[in-house]
Amino acid sequence: MFRVDFRSTHVQYLNNLEEDAMYKRWRSNINEILMPVFPGQLRYIRKNLFHAVYVLDPATVCGLEVIDMIMSLYENHFPLRFGVILYSSKFIKSIEINGGELHSPVAEDDSPVNEDISSLIIRLFLFIKESHGTQTAFQFLSNVNRLRMESADSADDDALEIHHVEGAFVETILPKAKTPPQDMLLKLEKEKTFMDQSQESSMFVFKLGLTKLKCCLLMNGLVSESSEEALLNAMNDELQRIQEQVYYGNINSYTDVLEKVLSESGINRYNPQIITDAKVKPKFISLASSFLGRETELKDINYLHSPETVDDVKPVTHLLAVDVTSKKGMKLLHEGIRFLIGGSNGARLGVLFSASREADLPSIIFVKAFEITASTYSHKKKVLEFLDQLCSFYERTYLLASSATADSTQAFIDKVCEFAEANGLSSKVYRASLPEYSKGKVRKQLNKVVQFLHRQLGVESGANAVITNGRVTFPIDESTFLSHDLSLLESVEFKHRIKHIWEIIEEVNWQETYPDIDPDMLTSKFVSDIILFVTSSMAMRDRSSESARFEILSAEYSAVVFNSENSTIHIDAVIDPLSPTGQKLSSLLRVLQRYAQPSMRIVLNPMSSLVDIPLKNYYRYVVPTMDDFSNTDYSISGPKAFFANMPLSKTLTMNLDVPEPWLVEPVIAVHDLDNILLEKLGDTRTLQAVFELEALVLTGHCSEKDHEPPQGLQLILGTKSTPHLVDTLVMANLGYWQMKVSPGVWYLQLAPGRSSELYVLKEDGNVNEDRSLSKRITINDLRGKVVHMEVVKKKGKENEKLLVSSDEDSHSQAEGHWNSNFLKWASGFIGGSEQSKKEKAAVDHGKVERHGKTINIFSIASGHLYERFLKIMILSVLKNTCRPVKFWFIKNYLSPQFKDVIPHMAQEYGFEYELITYKWPTWLHKQKEKQRIIWAYKILFLDVIFPLSLEKVIFVDADQVVRADMGELYDMDIKGRPLAYTPFCDNNKDMDGYRFWRQGFWKDHLRGRPYHISALYVVDLKRFRETAAGDNLRVFYETLSKDPNSLANLDQDLPNYAQHTVPIFSLPQEWLWCESWCGNATKSKAKTIDLCNNPMTKEPKLQGARRIVSEWPDLDSEARQFTAKILGEEVVTLETPAPVGPMQTSGSDASSKGDLESKAEL
Repeated sequence: MFRVDFRSTHVQYLNNLEEDAMYKRWRSNINEILMPVFPGQLRYIRKNLFHAVYVLDPATVCGLEVIDMIMSLYENHFPLRFGVILYSSKFIKSIEINGGELHSPVAEDDSPVNEDISSLIIRLFLFIKESHGTQTAFQFLSNVNRLRMESADSADDDALEIHHVEGAFVETILPKAKTPPQDMLLKLEKEKTFMDQSQESSMFVFKLGLTKLKCCLLMNGLVSESSEEALLNAMNDELQRIQEQVYYGNINSYTDVLEKVLSESGINRYNPQIITDAKVKPKFISLASSFLGRETELKDINYLHSPETVDDVKPVTHLLAVDVTSKKGMKLLHEGIRFLIGGSNGARLGVLFSASREADLPSIIFVKAFEITASTYSHKKKVLEFLDQLCSFYERTYLLASSATADSTQAFIDKVCEFAEANGLSSKVYRASLPEYSKGKVRKQLNKVVQFLHRQLGVESGANAVITNGRVTFPIDESTFLSHDLSLLESVEFKHRIKHIWEIIEEVNWQETYPDIDPDMLTSKFVSDIILFVTSSMAMRDRSSESARFEILSAEYSAVVFNSENSTIHIDAVIDPLSPTGQKLSSLLRVLQRYAQPSMRIVLNPMSSLVDIPLKNYYRYVVPTMDDFSNTDYSISGPKAFFANMPLSKTLTMNLDVPEPWLVEPVIAVHDLDNILLEKLGDTRTLQAVFELEALVLTGHCSEKDHEPPQGLQLILGTKSTPHLVDTLVMANLGYWQMKVSPGVWYLQLAPGRSSELYVLKEDGNVNEDRSLSKRITINDLRGKVVHMEVVKKKGKENEKLLVSSDEDSHSQAEGHWNSNFLKWASGFIGGSEQSKKEKAAVDHGKVERHGKTINIFSIASGHLYERFLKIMILSVLKNTCRPVKFWFIKNYLSPQFKDVIPHMAQEYGFEYELITYKWPTWLHKQKEKQRIIWAYKILFLDVIFPLSLEKVIFVDADQVVRADMGELYDMDIKGRPLAYTPFCDNNKDMDGYRFWRQGFWKDHLRGRPYHISALYVVDLKRFRETAAGDNLRVFYETLSKDPNSLANLDQDLPNYAQHTVPIFSLPQEWLWCESWCGNATKSKAKTIDLCNNPMTKEPKLQGARRIVSEWPDLDSEARQFTAKILGEEVVTLETPAPVGPMQTSGSDASSKGDLESKAEL
């Protein structure tokens, strides 16, 4: 991390937190920065921890708006030290025209009309600061912007004019001035007071390299944008770094933070070409082949050095590719020489001359004279001054001259000799060599360099470049590429790449390692060349930026070492042996140890203290091996995971840890894989299960240039003949979307309706609004695919919103709702052939004639016990309505038995069903416990897990019994809310102590709103998608779920917490009755009864169901007998037990299966 060292008198600070009286009430203890605060809350500490210094031109709109922002934050006591460095863009331009220097002073002009406005503002600012103080000077800048904006209100032009500046000056100092401000202004304009300071400030900015950024922020030296949002982000990022330093004691209350950070990592020059972000990788080339091969371009280079460092090893080598026939090339050469004159102990400079056009005689003489100097006089003290004078003369006399034959050849040679003698170099070599050189040989050499650059860099002739140990930099503008940039390149490359290689090469004992080497070869140039081509070759390796140096670990007593003779691979691993990651990594290391046979060191790094058992599972890593193939025949047994010596009496769960794109489900499993008791498996005590790869997950990210991802955009996927087989929405987070696919060729496109009305798919950079584009996607392996797609809004639709509420949509009358066309078009594809049954006015479903609008009910179950409850819930729904019903079940956790039975049950009882699934996104914080994952599926993916044509669905808990027509709830007007829940009952006074929402955090958060129960709720999917409720819930979840103490009841706490943003309609109380929270007085009115857990008695659900719900035993018996018939099992006869409690229930105490399920639940 590099920081721009801006420490200078040119920084104009507005405030000082440590000295100004307005901050005297703040605490000065630096340790306050470690104290926890609420998210977004600032820490008010009387220390200059954050220096927000803006570099700006005060005559630009951007610069003046920044001043207003600074003043606003300052007046609101923002805990930052604000400062500005002012510069004149016009003055900077004159510097660039003159090659980085101001050769002639600015002409004085008495007329203020011709005055550079930026320079005038800077001079007036400096005058006011000196006469009336810093706050007044900043107020002057703010007044300039106010007058500009007031003028802009009455005219279309918002540009700054001279009268705005003059008016602001008079207005600012009028209350404080002893003489008329107008007279003072005329005097200042005429005498050019503070002109030197103004120019020095601009020159300082130019040398820092920040002028190309226009307006920018330096947060403790780190370069950022100038917006308020960028300021807050930069402050938060810097806060974490300072907190770390304070925590480790590197910063205390007496530390000058700015001095510390800039001394450690400050640089005197900023160039975005050199200091690149992680997204932009520099270009590298390997120079090893040029050294070791037949190419002579690099071998023939004679290097230049800073004075008195010729015999030192130089780890950094700058190669300048210079077009000798261009002014830009000579400017680059000038800066290279000045870089060495400035002094560098670790770098040398080589020049590769080329010519973009036919080199004339002066150019050839210059090249030859330069080569003679570098080869003969590089050790001389004033050789660099000689070359600097030679370059200036050649450029001035021959490149800038209007006539190509400005002087004769002999005159040029005489001038070379004159410069040589003046700098203590003998002119004899020049007089002897220059007249006798071969013009053809020099031109041939220039052409060879052109070919070399084209071959290595892919550039045409005339290109100027800097090659630093293999890193290639093409100066965007040679006029602003200074010697400081070469120093910056040296610093950056040495720190990041070269230093480590140089240290290794320095330790090599060449004569011991290579006894045959000629000692005369072991010069500093030889070692510098070795460093050059090794570092350039190493740079070509594409390595991760993350690296670790395990060799520094002391592991004498905590390491397991495997030595393998002649191994070319060594593996260092640091593992917490009692962690889930350690489980997986150790399995991978076993595979590598077996097949790659590396040498290996495993350092054990356990937690120092444990609050809970960190591992609660047994893990095996399955990988194909040669043992899978039979030695005797062609059979393949396949990879297996085998668990031995497992505990018999513990309830276990079986899961597969599969690659992220895979959707895997069990297809054969006799036993309940969620509730495995090995002691109940018989004598063999062996459990087997077969899993199947059902589908792959196609994921992607959708973007819109210069905008946030198109939240709520509808996508469809299909084949050419059937374009809509799957659909989904684009999420706000990363523009993420996913769909379920199988191998083959698919076509992705925008869904008909509002999505395709507003947007068009951008394919290969092209946009065609006349036809709907589709993106072809080929799934040809099992690794899945991530698709990046870009959309743009159609012309004339740029200002229209994608998510428009039904009551806001101007087309709602004509279309019914915002995506009604799409829903009608899509409905034919959802559910396949079963859909036609739904569209009939009345259908004979089994024994009941069902007619009317279909009721869609959604539920989730895991394990045989809850699947038993689920069947009872299905029967209770069907027995209380005459309308068609379609059930939606989350497929992820259903057993093979349930999936075998449900088609027969649907046919027998006359309902439709669909199995749905959604893969947990990798970017969303995932729960570890299975029950919490199931809870999360109830609420987190409602907008994307159902087909887009589905408009409403009711969630009903698996352990619920329905006593009313669910059509009544389905048709209920929930007042435009996306969700409708039933509030918790409050008439069972025995449970008052357990009503946590009436006290503490929940009481304050709800602010009078009810706390709802999640066993039954209605989702208006149309409204849910229109209001982006899914994205909002996921944002709340991501924020809260990382705290293990929050979201104790995830599916319930999350919607209740978010109801200020995602509003909830409260259903009438009778829609959900539960004995734990509701009194028996209201039970007779209950339309559904939920078997919710009782925190007081902790009664098992099977026992509670028989006692609480009178019809439950009959429904259970019917479901069990039907299941037994389908699976070919023996039907268990249930006996009627004695009355239990105040109610009469029938059922059996005890089938063995029931006992097992009860025990599993406990």
